[in-house]
Amino acid sequence: MLVFTNGCFDILHAGHVEYLQASRALGDKLVVGLNSDASVKRLKGADRPINRQQDREFVLRALSCVDDVVIFDEDTPYELIKQLKPDIITKGGDYAAEDVVGYDLTKVVIMPYTSGHSTTGVLNASRKERLGSRANLGTTYRLLREEPRFQDWWQVVDALPHEERRDLVHSVWGL
Repeated sequence: MLVFTNGCFDILHAGHVEYLQASRALGDKLVVGLNSDASVKRLKGADRPINRQQDREFVLRALSCVDDVVIFDEDTPYELIKQLKPDIITKGGDYAAEDVVGYDLTKVVIMPYTSGHSTTGVLNASRKERLGSRANLGTTYRLLREEPRFQDWWQVVDALPHEERRDLVHSVWGL
């Protein structure tokens, strides 16, 4: 019995591994459809993926529960699913069966969601930790300047005389 799942698997975490192991337990073979770098960038934004597709593929192939990895460049794996003809498609518990790509082609199993494990959560926690640390003010300043939502604010700040700019940055950001 062939089981198929797909995703970006950008930063592999315990939730991914549990999900992949449970998916593999449903059949004889697990094939993972892996979003290409271009696909991840379209779906997740310009700052993703964190890891290149070759590295993400390598890590997935190293898992004993994964039998094969197929990289796809489209936004969805629909054509890949049609080609592979899996007996089961699995997705995480944050999906409804009718929202899963390929639900019209084969059986869909929604796997239990492991709370507290998400790539976005890991990245957000990392950003928050870096922004909140006073140990490296240069890094904090650079991260704030690069943050797209603050670009208009920085243009105003940059137009101020040096002393006013310094005082404003110190008072607002504590830098």
